[in-house]
Amino acid sequence: MSVLVAFSVTPIGSGSDVGELVAAAVRVVRDSGLPNRTDAMFTTVEGETWEEVMAVVQAAVAVVQAASPRTSTVIKVDWREGPVGRLESKVASVERHLA
Repeated sequence: MSVLVAFSVTPIGSGSDVGELVAAAVRVVRDSGLPNRTDAMFTTVEGETWEEVMAVVQAAVAVVQAASPRTSTVIKVDWREGPVGRLESKVASVERHLA
Protein backbone atom coordinates (compact mmCIF):
# COMPACT_ATOMS: atom_id res chain seq x y z
CA MET A 1 0.00 0.00 0.00
CA SER A 2 1.18 3.52 -0.73
CA VAL A 3 -0.37 6.62 0.79
CA LEU A 4 0.74 10.08 -0.34
CA VAL A 5 -0.72 13.04 1.54
CA ALA A 6 -0.10 16.62 0.47
CA PHE A 7 -1.18 19.11 3.09
CA SER A 8 -0.93 22.75 3.96
CA VAL A 9 -1.64 24.19 7.38
CA THR A 10 -2.00 27.95 7.65
CA PRO A 11 -2.11 29.82 10.94
CA ILE A 12 -4.73 32.57 10.95
CA GLY A 13 -4.66 35.50 13.33
CA SER A 14 -0.97 35.08 14.12
CA GLY A 15 0.33 38.02 12.10
CA SER A 16 1.68 38.23 8.59
CA ASP A 17 4.92 36.29 9.18
CA VAL A 18 3.84 32.69 9.71
CA GLY A 19 7.12 31.05 8.66
CA GLU A 20 8.09 30.04 12.18
CA LEU A 21 4.77 28.28 12.81
CA VAL A 22 4.85 26.54 9.42
CA ALA A 23 8.43 25.45 10.13
CA ALA A 24 7.25 23.88 13.39
CA ALA A 25 4.74 21.78 11.41
CA VAL A 26 7.38 20.78 8.86
CA ARG A 27 9.73 19.81 11.69
CA VAL A 28 7.11 17.33 12.95
CA VAL A 29 6.92 15.78 9.48
CA ARG A 30 10.69 15.55 9.10
CA ASP A 31 11.09 14.08 12.58
CA SER A 32 8.56 11.36 11.71
CA GLY A 33 11.11 9.53 9.59
CA LEU A 34 8.63 9.12 6.72
CA PRO A 35 9.68 10.25 3.23
CA ASN A 36 8.57 13.84 2.69
CA ARG A 37 9.02 16.91 0.56
CA THR A 38 8.13 20.55 1.22
CA ASP A 39 7.57 23.14 -1.48
CA ALA A 40 6.12 26.63 -1.52
CA MET A 41 2.51 25.45 -1.20
CA PHE A 42 2.40 21.98 0.38
CA THR A 43 4.26 19.38 2.37
CA THR A 44 3.86 15.86 1.02
CA VAL A 45 4.45 12.82 3.19
CA GLU A 46 4.45 9.16 2.13
CA GLY A 47 3.79 6.02 4.10
CA GLU A 48 2.42 2.51 3.84
CA THR A 49 -0.84 3.05 5.73
CA TRP A 50 -3.48 5.73 6.09
CA GLU A 51 -3.06 5.65 9.86
CA GLU A 52 0.69 6.30 9.94
CA VAL A 53 0.55 9.18 7.47
CA MET A 54 -2.54 10.84 8.95
CA ALA A 55 -1.03 10.61 12.45
CA VAL A 56 1.90 12.71 11.21
CA VAL A 57 -0.43 15.22 9.55
CA GLN A 58 -2.54 15.45 12.69
CA ALA A 59 0.54 16.04 14.86
CA ALA A 60 1.83 18.74 12.49
CA VAL A 61 -1.52 20.54 12.50
CA ALA A 62 -1.73 20.27 16.29
CA VAL A 63 1.61 22.09 16.68
CA VAL A 64 0.26 25.03 14.68
CA GLN A 65 -3.11 24.98 16.42
CA ALA A 66 -1.39 25.17 19.80
CA ALA A 67 0.25 28.46 18.85
CA SER A 68 -2.44 30.07 16.72
CA PRO A 69 -6.02 31.13 17.46
CA ARG A 70 -7.24 29.60 14.20
CA THR A 71 -5.85 27.35 11.46
CA SER A 72 -6.83 26.39 7.93
CA THR A 73 -5.79 22.99 6.61
CA VAL A 74 -5.95 21.67 3.04
CA ILE A 75 -5.36 17.94 2.48
CA LYS A 76 -5.06 15.93 -0.74
CA VAL A 77 -4.63 12.13 -0.59
CA ASP A 78 -3.44 9.62 -3.20
CA TRP A 79 -4.04 6.16 -1.74
CA ARG A 80 -3.43 3.03 -3.78
CA GLU A 81 -2.26 -0.53 -3.81
CA GLY A 82 1.31 -0.78 -4.90
CA PRO A 83 4.85 -0.05 -3.86
CA VAL A 84 6.02 2.89 -1.81
CA GLY A 85 8.54 5.32 -3.26
CA ARG A 86 6.01 7.22 -5.34
CA LEU A 87 7.09 10.53 -3.80
CA GLU A 88 10.17 10.27 -5.99
CA SER A 89 8.96 8.09 -8.86
CA LYS A 90 5.99 10.29 -9.82
CA VAL A 91 8.26 13.31 -10.24
CA ALA A 92 10.89 11.25 -12.07
CA SER A 93 8.25 10.11 -14.57
CA VAL A 94 7.31 13.69 -15.41
CA GLU A 95 10.97 14.69 -15.71
CA ARG A 96 11.58 11.83 -18.17
CA HIS A 97 8.76 13.13 -20.34
CA LEU A 98 10.19 16.65 -20.23
CA ALA A 99 13.68 15.52 -21.28
